[in-house]
Amino acid sequence: MSERITENLVRDSFRELGYYTAENGISIEEQKSEIVKIKKLLSKASKNNKGNKGYPEFIISNKLDHNFLIVFECKPDLKKHQSNNLDKPVDYAVDGVLHYAKFLSKDYIVLAVAVSGSTVSNLKISNYIFASNDGSYTELKNEHSQPVEQLLSFDDYYRLASFDPVVAKKRHEDLISFSRELHELIWTKAKVSEEDKPLLVSGTLIALMNNAFQKTYKALDSDDIQDAWLSAIKKELDKAEIPQGKKDTMIQPYTTIAVHPNLGRPDSKTAKEYPEGVFKEVIDSINDNVWPFINIYHDFDVVGQFYGEFLKYTGGDKKALGIVLTPKHIAELFSLIADVSKHDVVLDICAGTGGFLISAMQKMLRTAYTEQEILDIKKNKLIGIENSPKMFALAASNMILRGDGKANLHQGSCFDDAITDAIKKAKPTVGLLNPPYAQSKSDAELHELYFVKHMLDLLDVGGTGVAIIPMNCVISPHQAKHELLKHHTLKAVMSMPIELFYPVGAPTCIVVFEAHKPHQESNKKTWFGYWRDDGFMKTKHLGRIDLNGKWNEIKERWIEAYKNNEVHAGESVLNYVNADNEWVAEAYLDTDYSKITKDDFETVVRNYAVFKMLNEVS
Repeated sequence: MSERITENLVRDSFRELGYYTAENGISIEEQKSEIVKIKKLLSKASKNNKGNKGYPEFIISNKLDHNFLIVFECKPDLKKHQSNNLDKPVDYAVDGVLHYAKFLSKDYIVLAVAVSGSTVSNLKISNYIFASNDGSYTELKNEHSQPVEQLLSFDDYYRLASFDPVVAKKRHEDLISFSRELHELIWTKAKVSEEDKPLLVSGTLIALMNNAFQKTYKALDSDDIQDAWLSAIKKELDKAEIPQGKKDTMIQPYTTIAVHPNLGRPDSKTAKEYPEGVFKEVIDSINDNVWPFINIYHDFDVVGQFYGEFLKYTGGDKKALGIVLTPKHIAELFSLIADVSKHDVVLDICAGTGGFLISAMQKMLRTAYTEQEILDIKKNKLIGIENSPKMFALAASNMILRGDGKANLHQGSCFDDAITDAIKKAKPTVGLLNPPYAQSKSDAELHELYFVKHMLDLLDVGGTGVAIIPMNCVISPHQAKHELLKHHTLKAVMSMPIELFYPVGAPTCIVVFEAHKPHQESNKKTWFGYWRDDGFMKTKHLGRIDLNGKWNEIKERWIEAYKNNEVHAGESVLNYVNADNEWVAEAYLDTDYSKITKDDFETVVRNYAVFKMLNEVS
């Protein structure tokens, strides 16, 4: 029986599923490839293992993401779908497609599809995803963890592949790796300042939203590309329906980049490496490596990721403004602690790049069922304040890239009367906050706890405020603690990992308050959690990552214990506290001695020594 029959059935499916639609960016190659990297990877991939080249029936690539491939192997006989040991690539469809995918996975994320059968009604289909370069793979599953056993459109394949945990991890690693490369290019060839580098990234992503710019920028002369870039940003801001005053504030930082001399026509030295200029090289790189990430991971603060990565290479704003960006998994944890839903109005008075608002929005959208509810969340229920004009531009661009939220971003001091009056009218029910860290003891009015108090003051009665602050704020005596408890109830405090903000080393804790209910009147015990181990580990090039996949389980255990006020020896405790007490789990925890080992003892002693050293109070 001829394999051509099965191949024709697959081609028919491609037509029905839109693979052959004109200008869709999809390329389908049959039993060959013109892509140099693919040709090299398959140069010794013959199924008979004789070291000759070999190709699957179909190789599908796309312009959206150059690092993603779909490959197909076909067999007309259902009995030849899969061998018992998956070691007969010549004779079986699954064995064959896995064989080719292992070669290609050295440089690509590969979705491998095996198709067997000779009629539409009896086709058997298996789908596998290769996410890493070690040849390992998993069965492709849908959002409900069910195996996918049919042919899907390219967009559906790409979506499901992208949400595979291993794929998501690899994409994140790729993004961090690319951010290092981009930093090097921008710094060495364009000499763009530290604070402007993230703006160059976010502005380019907005410009790429403009179809005309995305299609034509490659053809533009180096003298014209900066003007076209700024024009594309302005057009996208006009579409976003931002009030003119905010639009003017937002566009100003991008104007500086649009006239940067090293991004225009290259000098003779630069022209040897980049004859069309560095700016076009930067745009090309972002288009190839970041744009796909924006389209798929809607809960990820991509702009914040670049901002954080760029800060690692210099002192920059990290020293000047006390800015420490919140890790993505902690932003997600905040939304779970506050239990945000479509009924909430969420406020961040120190919005930074918008990470908290993005995370909250995604959780809120999961509780929405109608288009009206979705629109209401995006348009009315996300409120942010950011004092720095450049950071405001980053936050607004981040929200624009999600198609939401930007109208309720305010640029200015969170203590400004006009801004606070406007926010109170919206009656926010949830506050999420990572305040700027106080730079000196002379900045008494800028103490982190005063930011927490101000956030709580802006919330509606009974609202939930969640903030992450330096540990010494809750240990040391301070007038702000008295002022907080006079008006609000301290519900919970969680001690966080010492190196959570690595490479910044300040120990932190999460505090949770109920707004406008005085602590003494509530007369409730405060729940203290010892959340020192989030499963993340330091790595040389990627920073702190969930190396062993422990986070989801830890997160669920933490949230369940918090919501139910559970008490576990050595992990959590309930205790009455007042403003003069230490608000920290370590002060009240009971020890479960049955679980203590010599290593545990040594670890605690080391951690305590570090803790005392970092929290010395003169």
